[in-house]
Amino acid sequence: MRRDHRPYFIKRSYIRFQHLYTRYFIKPQLDSLGRGFMFIRPWYIKIFGKRITIGDYANILAESDNKVRLTVWPEKKDMGRISIGDYCLICPGVRISSAAEIAIKDSCMIASNAFITDTDWHGTYDRIKSLGNPEPVYLLENAWIGDGATVCKGVTIGENSIIGAGSVVVKDVPANVIAAGNPARVMRELDTGEPMIKRSSWFAEPDRLDRELQNADRQILSGNTVMHWLKTLVVPGKSD
Repeated sequence: MRRDHRPYFIKRSYIRFQHLYTRYFIKPQLDSLGRGFMFIRPWYIKIFGKRITIGDYANILAESDNKVRLTVWPEKKDMGRISIGDYCLICPGVRISSAAEIAIKDSCMIASNAFITDTDWHGTYDRIKSLGNPEPVYLLENAWIGDGATVCKGVTIGENSIIGAGSVVVKDVPANVIAAGNPARVMRELDTGEPMIKRSSWFAEPDRLDRELQNADRQILSGNTVMHWLKTLVVPGKSD
């Protein structure tokens, strides 16, 4: 499908349905979920375990073939926690698995199929030791984890830093750098003299943002009809 053929009211209804699904089926599984969330296809978000919190204006996108999985499986009762701050973006296929603590600070972005874990899940020599040796993971404010990257136990990603696609991070990454590779190493430093615009800026005026998005949808979907939309679902043409 080359473009969205839905009438505007159909799209808005679908967005409201996703919001209601999140509120009634996802939120009760969390310790807390902040305001202003937008979860896309939330029925493909899979949550296991307790002590999972998500802050304000979180965006989580999931797909049928790229589910988002948040898992807490602790060795002891007071261990295991996932905390996701305000304004964070989590893309399809992301897995976050905790036996100790994974703290993701405000405005972080985690791209598709990234994996963040705070343990090995098996012992090096004792393979029936199911959790290995957990060590906390911290993603500091505005960190960006690229497609398919893996962040391993005991790692801290510094503020504003970027992890390249497919990287494997096994040691701390300082603030304001780009790191990539397996194992990941610093490739270059960011220019701290450049202004850093974070996701929090996008949500600075949420009511105005919502109006702007609705107006954009009205323009883009203008002229779409229910009959043509149904036709494209059953017998799409080359121009659809």
